[in-house]
Amino acid sequence: MDTPMPNSGAPVFYTVREAARVLRVDPSTLYRAIREAAFPAVRIRYRYVIPAAALDRLITEAAESGQCVDPARMLAERRVARDIARLAGGDAR
Repeated sequence: MDTPMPNSGAPVFYTVREAARVLRVDPSTLYRAIREAAFPAVRIRYRYVIPAAALDRLITEAAESGQCVDPARMLAERRVARDIARLAGGDAR
């Protein structure tokens, strides 16, 4: 079940099963990648959801680059940028 954005109808989050279907992988593969911090997800208690924005970004980057896209690399780059911003006194998000 998609979680629609208010007034737009577009999902904000996907379940792991929905995201796996979009990516054409088995849900267990996606769960494994999430647990290894190699795929973006939000954990709410014992359940994971995939931000639609992260999935859209992954798909867009793959389509635009025409190359293999590594979500773990994308996450690592984001963490480094966040750490640099925090150390520089910028936004800590």
